[in-house]
Amino acid sequence: MSKIYDALIKLENHKRPRAKTVLPRWRNDKAAPLGLPRKGISLEWRIIGTIAGTMLVLGLLLVAAMSQLMGRALRAQIDQRALVITINLSESAAGHVLAGNILELHALVTKYARLDGSAYAFIEDSKGRIVAHSLSTFPPELADTLTMNERRRVDRRVVSLQGKTVYETRTPILEGQAGAAHIGIWGETVATEIYTALLPIVGLITGLLLAAVVLSVFLGRRIIPSLINTASKMRVGE
Repeated sequence: MSKIYDALIKLENHKRPRAKTVLPRWRNDKAAPLGLPRKGISLEWRIIGTIAGTMLVLGLLLVAAMSQLMGRALRAQIDQRALVITINLSESAAGHVLAGNILELHALVTKYARLDGSAYAFIEDSKGRIVAHSLSTFPPELADTLTMNERRRVDRRVVSLQGKTVYETRTPILEGQAGAAHIGIWGETVATEIYTALLPIVGLITGLLLAAVVLSVFLGRRIIPSLINTASKMRVGE
């Protein structure tokens, strides 16, 4: 029994030195330093991706906000232009309405209805009767019962004609005493004009945004690795 016990003790003592020599050799192995660059690259791209993603999201929000603001400004400009055209129609029609010149009124509304983007033009008298219009048949959905006070005010409304949206502007004739003039503009014409004006500006801003993102990635690949290495050396020094 003593021989067996001595043999076990020798075997145990024989294993312990090997464990001590293996552990330092494993710790000094170069596998651990090789893992640091891999972690550094992962951290580098994580930082670059965060910066680029933040810039991209903020830039897109800025583009969306600018598009909304510019779209509203352009729409206000189009409404103002329609108002000027309708005022011109009402001033030109005033004398003919008072004189009852129906043929001249028809020629006048036909002229204004041929303007770019116009859907129709019509004139109503002080009693709300349609005395002249540019349409082949006047649709009942365009008829609007107005009081005298309402006929004296400038107003806008959205109507549907032939299944399409129309933005209509109404102005009084002689302060509503002789009726009112109406001009409708196709909604798709307004949308196309706004889109055409916004497209170059939005394209330019988007191009600058993408260039800024690419530049941030390029600079990040040059700067961030050195920062990571410096941080790693400071950690090792501690």
